[in-house]
Amino acid sequence: MTALTQPIALARESRATRAGPSRGLDRLFRGAAYGSAILVLLVLVGILASIIWGGWPAFAEFGPGFVTSSAWNIGTEQYGALVAIIGTLASALIALVIGVPLSIGIAIYLTQLAPGWARKPVAMTIELLAAVPSIIYGMWGLFVFAPLFAQFVQTPVSNLVEGMPIVGTLFYARVPSGVGILTAGIILAIMIVPFVASITRDMLAQIPTVLRESAFGIGCTTWEVMRHVLIPQASVSIIGAIMLGLGRALGETMAVTFVIGNANRLSASIFDPGSTIASRIANEFNEADGMQLNALMALGCILFVITFVVLILARTLTRRVKIA
Repeated sequence: MTALTQPIALARESRATRAGPSRGLDRLFRGAAYGSAILVLLVLVGILASIIWGGWPAFAEFGPGFVTSSAWNIGTEQYGALVAIIGTLASALIALVIGVPLSIGIAIYLTQLAPGWARKPVAMTIELLAAVPSIIYGMWGLFVFAPLFAQFVQTPVSNLVEGMPIVGTLFYARVPSGVGILTAGIILAIMIVPFVASITRDMLAQIPTVLRESAFGIGCTTWEVMRHVLIPQASVSIIGAIMLGLGRALGETMAVTFVIGNANRLSASIFDPGSTIASRIANEFNEADGMQLNALMALGCILFVITFVVLILARTLTRRVKIA
């Protein structure tokens, strides 16, 4: 046996020795991974089946009118989901409008502009926001933020825009209490910032340095580097981060329950109280019975569908960005 063939023979002998145990462990690993995936799917199907079963009497009783009706009267057992659906979508949209630019700005600052000594403290502070329980956000929003918001924003803005077309309708508070759709949207924006900012920062940091240096080398400004080089490179991940934040905003319960006002009425003003699907379920589920319980379960089905649609939109957007 030559000096060149000896290592090859030893390697083959070592593989043959380990073949039996390795194959057994490999099969065990494959089975465990497959079982984990199947278990998650079974849990998801079980949850969906249970809420559909519980909400079916409400869908059967009210039909499509359950989605289009704004009624919610426990005494007469008339229920509709329109107010809660609009409140859910409006508060989540406000959260995105406020939170996404703020999150991207934080990510750009941490990866491009912050001095070395400030990056870790600022990043840790942003990430700590994700560890704050939602009920703490709700309590802070109700007892601290809402009174200040009513005094310094709702009251002066309402006095300023009263009687104006469109703007006066959108930003007029009949009772400046501080709680409402806009307040809930602001609290949600604060809650989604750590998720969107952290993912966006990580993606921007992973872009090869040579791309930045090349852009700066041909005379690009920092804005041009971000706009035409870094953001397009990380666009798919940024869209995913935004959709993750949207999912968090749509399903948030306790914080929104504290600050949205929990009023079952449609209003064109974002200063007025409203309700979301999650807040209505949290408020009434403990004492619900009969058709009311079925209506709450039906609301859960609708929230599941909304979340599923958001997931499909996220997949579609990321695919289009990859193709482009």
